[in-house]
Amino acid sequence: MSEQLWYKAARTVAKAGQMPMPINETLIELLQTIMTEEQAQFVSKVYNRKPSLSIDQIKDKIDLDDDSLHKMLYGLMQDGIVVGTTSRRTGIKVYRLLGPFPGMFEYTLMRGETGEKQKKLAETFDKLFRGMSEATQRSYETVVKGFKNFPPVNRIVPVEGEIEELPAEKIIPYEEVSKIIDKYDDIAYTHCYCRHEKDLLDDPCKVTQERTNCLLFGKSAQFVIEHNFGKPISKDDAKKVLKLSEDEGLVHKAFHVHLKPELEEEAICNCCKCCCGIFQMYYRGISPYHCYTSYLAKVNDSECIGCGTCVERCPMEAIDLKDTIAFINENKCIGCGVCAHHCPENAINLKRTGTREVYVPPPKITTN
Repeated sequence: MSEQLWYKAARTVAKAGQMPMPINETLIELLQTIMTEEQAQFVSKVYNRKPSLSIDQIKDKIDLDDDSLHKMLYGLMQDGIVVGTTSRRTGIKVYRLLGPFPGMFEYTLMRGETGEKQKKLAETFDKLFRGMSEATQRSYETVVKGFKNFPPVNRIVPVEGEIEELPAEKIIPYEEVSKIIDKYDDIAYTHCYCRHEKDLLDDPCKVTQERTNCLLFGKSAQFVIEHNFGKPISKDDAKKVLKLSEDEGLVHKAFHVHLKPELEEEAICNCCKCCCGIFQMYYRGISPYHCYTSYLAKVNDSECIGCGTCVERCPMEAIDLKDTIAFINENKCIGCGVCAHHCPENAINLKRTGTREVYVPPPKITTN
């Protein structure tokens, strides 16, 4: 009975996620580390069809008195299994079951805790990702083709100082990271879960020593503050976080409600290729790198001295030196502006393209 329960829980959680996830012993081991058997029973019964439910919809699916139900939901939210937020449009609070990644990965590591449970989580997530890499590589053509049916996970917001050559009225506000900050009264900052996982695996970040540089907005910020996943931060201090991130060579990634860039932002992460879960899914050969962007880096050949700074800094490894001049692979460029911001000769500029999708298939990895 217990084995069947955990299989059902794993299937339910995997179905709630935004990307394909194998239902295997590793995923079950992960869930057994995150949740209790009672929580697994609740999740399996309540969320077996839909990942987002109101309190009335939940009551229709399970026979619990109000006190027991609210205690269960509170525990699930505290443990990073369910997120409860109130819709601004309807005023109804919705309780959303999180998938493994993105989802539980972020919330179970967001507090920056370093106990045995967190170390076990980091090891099990890493094991899960290794298995996903092997699965993709075994059926590479079929899997990569299937990923084209999934929407981009995030939108790249460029280094703001590198887009000032355009007249201000031609820059769309959501492309300026400071204007995103200005939109929100509720902002939270949290521990970077991706770097924290790497710290727990004794493989610390190669780019920055900063750890509390993930920002959440609006109702997502309210939730993480209420449940002690993060702390409130002022707009001015949030902008300082972003400026420091730019100077350290990190990429601004905006995450939107329902993965739709026309909807409001939920978060901005400041990412490096050595830790970021999305970059790592690409570099580990699990899934394509798929994002929205509005810019493309361009090299001024007459100014480039071939120093290689951009080659070293580019998070997508989209730049090579050809005859001592930087050459940008436009199919891989995500328009983040890291190369332009750090070019000592100011030989790289960002050119606006309008919103476009970048889709880069994962590398084929040779295994022994």
